[in-house]
Amino acid sequence: MTFEELVALVRSGNTLAVHTDSRLVQEGDVFVAVKGTEVDGHDFIDQALANGARYIVCQRRLQPARGGASNEWIMVDDSTEAAAILAQAAHGNPASQLTNLAVTGTNGKTTVAFLVRSCIQQAGHKCGLIGTVIYDTCSGRNYPAPLTTPDYLEIAAKQEEMVKNGATYMVIEASSHALSQNRLAQVRFKAAAFTNLAGDHLDYHKTRESYLAAKTRLFSALPPDATAVLNRQSPEAEQIAGQTGARLLWYAIDEKADLTAHIESMDTSGTVFTLEHRDQTSIVRTPLLGLYNVSNCLAAAGLCLAAGFNLDTIAAGLSALKAIPGRLEKIDGADFSVIVDFAHTDDALKNVLATLRPLCRGKLRVVFGCGGDRDKTKRPRMAKVAEELADFVIVTSDNPRTERAGDIINEIVAGFDKIDTKIIEPDRKRAIELAIKAAEKDDIVLIAGKGHEDYQIIGKQKFHFSDREIAQDLLLKQCEGDNLRARPRSGRNFQVS
Repeated sequence: MTFEELVALVRSGNTLAVHTDSRLVQEGDVFVAVKGTEVDGHDFIDQALANGARYIVCQRRLQPARGGASNEWIMVDDSTEAAAILAQAAHGNPASQLTNLAVTGTNGKTTVAFLVRSCIQQAGHKCGLIGTVIYDTCSGRNYPAPLTTPDYLEIAAKQEEMVKNGATYMVIEASSHALSQNRLAQVRFKAAAFTNLAGDHLDYHKTRESYLAAKTRLFSALPPDATAVLNRQSPEAEQIAGQTGARLLWYAIDEKADLTAHIESMDTSGTVFTLEHRDQTSIVRTPLLGLYNVSNCLAAAGLCLAAGFNLDTIAAGLSALKAIPGRLEKIDGADFSVIVDFAHTDDALKNVLATLRPLCRGKLRVVFGCGGDRDKTKRPRMAKVAEELADFVIVTSDNPRTERAGDIINEIVAGFDKIDTKIIEPDRKRAIELAIKAAEKDDIVLIAGKGHEDYQIIGKQKFHFSDREIAQDLLLKQCEGDNLRARPRSGRNFQVS
């Protein structure tokens, strides 16, 4: 059997299931042996055959311990590409039924994706979303996102669900890991946006050049009739522009570009700016704060312009989005502010603290840590940023994974000029409690690093842990205590236990 014949068989509605995980294979299924970064699917062909695989798609022929004449072996040059083609075929080629938009960059992907969805919804269309926080298939319920960008099998399944639920658009966050592993193969993009490049994921990519090369793959794969939406104020964007054959749409804040934003005002209530494109202007009023979020708005606007929406509709969509989970998310309940944010790189932490600094009328306090088994080079850099921009710093754990939390903290602490003014508290819950109890009127407490996440990974186990829930609980208890102390001390029914 040829690969083309197998694709036709899968597409015919033969209900053949396609798997790249041998543990999921059942009788009669297709197993595609994909060579990953840590494991090689070719090493699990025997397991797939033992589970009943009928069709084996691979790049090299092996001598299996199991299997017989009834098995079909299909040789291909690229099993990753083959898996993506089969995934789309198995789900009715949903990617071809959607206008697909993507965003990549170190920071801002989630915000851009949510903004794009808001703009498209404002225009009266349904837009599926695949990203760091959720997978939204327009079914009325959202799936928690285990990965920023899932593999081709899950992307195809989610796209099929989007189409069935009436979506005509999809926006997806394209992570550097996914791009380097070709997880977006067989998805033709109408437009892709680049936000920025900062120090992150060097544990995986090893060098900044390799990291940028992974991001660039999204744009080099764009067809000539697609649009590359690029940040004029990011130095790396020029290199990306030289590697794509797509049309270019440059965006910038207060600089000459195809799409520009001119800031009118920015305070604790939000940001007002003028959006300008081809001599047309429209006002955006967004609760999002910071220049970096204005840049995110521009990236989203560029994607929507490329998809055919007009400037007024886009401005209305940008203005309509009120909040993004775990992104400068304010927790109410006190005369000081508690902000939860996903900032987990030095660049992201700098952006958030620099945004909050001029808005803070009291002291700016920050709680942060760094994840284990991830890029170690950013740890001292994050300490340096926190020390420069915050008044009080508490260093704690994040997701230590298989590293010792103490070792991670020591590598963070190495970035401080003065350690005696910092608090080191490895217990993250206790660290948050210390920051909130110390806060006074008009202070801002930033809890950085985990944002929307509701778990902590220690070793290889995942435990429930939410910065938001902990902060809310502490503020509620503090508020109840204040009310209790404010009550009159007379009256026979008044008791304090």
